[in-house]
Amino acid sequence: MSTKAKLVVAATLTAAITAGLATPAVAAAPTATAASSGGTVTEQQWLADVAGAIAPARAYVEQRTAEPTDETPAIVFDIDNTTLATHFHPLTMPGISPVVELARYAHARGVAVIFVTARVDFIAPVTRYSLEKAGYTVDELHGRDLCDLFKSVQQYKTDERAEIENEGYTIIASIGNNWTDLGGGHAERTFKLPDYNGLLS
Repeated sequence: MSTKAKLVVAATLTAAITAGLATPAVAAAPTATAASSGGTVTEQQWLADVAGAIAPARAYVEQRTAEPTDETPAIVFDIDNTTLATHFHPLTMPGISPVVELARYAHARGVAVIFVTARVDFIAPVTRYSLEKAGYTVDELHGRDLCDLFKSVQQYKTDERAEIENEGYTIIASIGNNWTDLGGGHAERTFKLPDYNGLLS
């Protein structure tokens, strides 16, 4: 995709986010008939799968923060379909309840909550608003600048995690729904949420 096309996509995303600013931050419990646009997974199944995938992360955070250390721990989260439900709710983009709960739990235990997204950084104020409205504390938000658009998503996200470490954080966990969110190191543990072979990319 060309840089111009990516900018057009970003502008479209900005408009979609803006349209959803006045809507509830967290969606009601899904119904059994809620289905994805691809028709291959229901929202109910997806949320159940997310809850199952995120449970080990909470246990790990509890164990990892049980004793005080000199470190400054952080969790790095992806955004789309990891922290905000952009596939099933593309206009309202509510928070994903099990992930919101994990982020709140981690923050209460002294863990910085940092977001690294492939969204472009000029929509950062709208993205931050959406995250905070959904119930997340946003200690840092990293989006792509124009130079980053020439990197692969995985390289960009790896570089951002390395930068976060250079700021003095210890990244105890990285959480995303795509392998490009997680590959490249610079995290003690990674937790993969479902994407159903790219359906929820």
